[in-house]
Amino acid sequence: MKKIIFVCVHNSGRSQMAEAFAERLGSGRIVAESAGTKPSSTGLNPVVVEAMREIGYDMSGHHPKMLTFEMLESADKAITMGCGVDAASCPAALVPMEDWALDDPKGKGIEAVRVIRDEIRERVERLIADMTP
Repeated sequence: MKKIIFVCVHNSGRSQMAEAFAERLGSGRIVAESAGTKPSSTGLNPVVVEAMREIGYDMSGHHPKMLTFEMLESADKAITMGCGVDAASCPAALVPMEDWALDDPKGKGIEAVRVIRDEIRERVERLIADMTP
């Protein structure tokens, strides 16, 4: 099975949504994990949790995690989110990665978060299709 790690700064929004989509949509073909370079100490973004709940994803078991080198080493593919905005916190120098330039849901309302959520889902679907037979 292929392993993907999704990385963003706070691990409270984008990377968490991507992990949830990859786990469900790639079940049996993909193992997904997410982490942050500066994980949030206040938990997941509540608007992200709400947006995911709307489409049947329960994020209650998710929590921000610190990115480790071991996580990166064990992944077949690493996807960063927001490295163009916060390059100082980006682990891109450690291993080859792909960056998805996505808006940060922090401080945005539900309508904007839905757009981000749907874009993440589309990208995860393409990623799974590219990585698995």
